[in-house]
Parts: sequence; structure tokens; C-alpha cells
Amino acid sequence: MVSSVLVRVNDVTKSFTTRGGESVLALSETTLEVREGEFLSLIGPSGCGKSTLLRMLAGLIEPTSGQITWAGGTPDKGGDIGFVFQEPVLLPWLNILDNVRFPLDSFGVDRRMGDEQAEQMLALVGLKDFGRALPKELSGGMRQRAAIARALVYKPRIVLMDEPFGALDLLTRDRMNDELLSIKAEVGATIVFVTHSVEEAAYLSDRVAVMSARPGRVRTIHEIDLPKTRSEAIKDLPAFHGWLSQLRKELK
Repeated sequence: MVSSVLVRVNDVTKSFTTRGGESVLALSETTLEVREGEFLSLIGPSGCGKSTLLRMLAGLIEPTSGQITWAGGTPDKGGDIGFVFQEPVLLPWLNILDNVRFPLDSFGVDRRMGDEQAEQMLALVGLKDFGRALPKELSGGMRQRAAIARALVYKPRIVLMDEPFGALDLLTRDRMNDELLSIKAEVGATIVFVTHSVEEAAYLSDRVAVMSARPGRVRTIHEIDLPKTRSEAIKDLPAFHGWLSQLRKELK
């Protein structure tokens, strides 16, 4: 059964002007659909516009031309979209519970109710016992889990993730991949995920969009026909290695 389309990107381009006054075309005639409830990864060469596209989906920057249209109308940038950056952007003077609750405070949610929602989300990401800790007291992986909890605490329509595990060591990154899949299964979020890792994209995704070199555009989109329930055992399957080979070939 095909999910309904949550957001459409129609022939979008994006140009930037350098300090020297030169115009640089980052994205060229990019078209993409994001389906409700899916895990969609964007991969491509460095500088191909993956993060630019993600920021346009978030409403942080506007397209130079083309349209981005949402089912049900333009989303509330504060309440309908969660964003997770490569580095966990936590407020160092607030404890982890207060960091996760912070978006709810911005929306005027009652403090007691906000604490309950934040505590539930911390339990979901495995940080139930670390709500009173400061960010500096946690490992990099734990801080990123807190950032994910903060992005999900107000139940956004879509979560945009810009290489959230790129700065982590390989073992921590693998563990975070599994935890992210568990969280997604629990909350049913739509996720658009930027990564440089072909293995990460194939392991996590329902679909993978491959982008061309700058000026970037979506060149191909693949349905990853692996079992819906993912585990490390999948990485031993010939089908998984087939996808790695296919995606690497396209990136070259």
C-alpha cells in the first residue's frame, strides 16, 4: 500500500551569492516527494545540495524558483517540523530535561505537562535517568539522543535530520541507527535523513534518493526492498550488499 504524499518538491532551484558577488547554483530543477510515515534518505557527493534541500523543507531558506507544497497546507515551522543537526545543539546551562522541554515552553505548554512529555520522550530514547544531568556530562551519542528527543517532543509532522550521526564513532553510530529505527517505530514519524554513508542509508531507509554533483538534483530514487524490521543480521544478506554496490556505483 502506497502512503499518501506529505510534501512535494517541484522543479526547485536554489542559487546563492558569494561575498565576491558571484552567483552559485546549488540546486537545479529538483523534484521529490516525501511520503507520510516513510524513512527517506538523501545521499550524494559533498556539496551537492543535500543540506540545502533539507533547510528548504524546514522553511529556513526559500527556493530561488519552483515550489514546495505540503498536504494540508504550509506547516507551522515551530510545531510541525523537527530538525536534528549533525552536532547536538543543546543549551549548556540547562539540564537535559529542560533542554528537551524547551520547545514546549516556547509553545506555552504548562510546565507540569511539559515535564511529563519530556520525561516520556527521554525514556523512549534511553535517557530516563539522565534528565538532571548537564549536556557536558553526557557522551556524544547521549547528547544526540537528547537532541532527537527534543525534536520529537512536540510530535511534529516530519523530522529532518542533517547527518546526525556523522561525528560519532562507528560502534556508537551503528547503535544509534538501531535506536533511531526503534524510536521511529514507536512514534510513527516521517523522517528525511541526510547522510554520506551508503550503508547507513540502505540500512535505515524505506527509500533512498541519490543526488547528482553540484548543481544538485535528485537523479534516482530507490525503494529499498529489505525486510521492514531491520537488524544487524540484514547486513549479511546478499540483497543488502547488492544495494550497497548499486548505490556506490551511482555515486561514482
